[in-house]
Amino acid sequence: LNKRVALPIVDSARCTGCGWCVGACPDNLLFLEVQEGKKSASLINADVCPGCAKCIPVCNFGAIRMKKLIAQKEKAPEGASVAL
Repeated sequence: LNKRVALPIVDSARCTGCGWCVGACPDNLLFLEVQEGKKSASLINADVCPGCAKCIPVCNFGAIRMKKLIAQKEKAPEGASVAL
């Protein structure tokens, strides 16, 4: 049973696309993509993200925050992109 309580949300306006969070993710669930002509990090497959928050301390731009999950159903928060 996954005890995660939150998932990372990337603010694309603050993200510089440096990739530090991508390297910090132990499950390789963050990647860089081009959004509106600018590189930005995105969370893929939020359903398997453990919510470890290891991406937070390596972001020097405050572009990542944790969003609490709904207690009843563990759904990805709005703004988290999920690869199908």
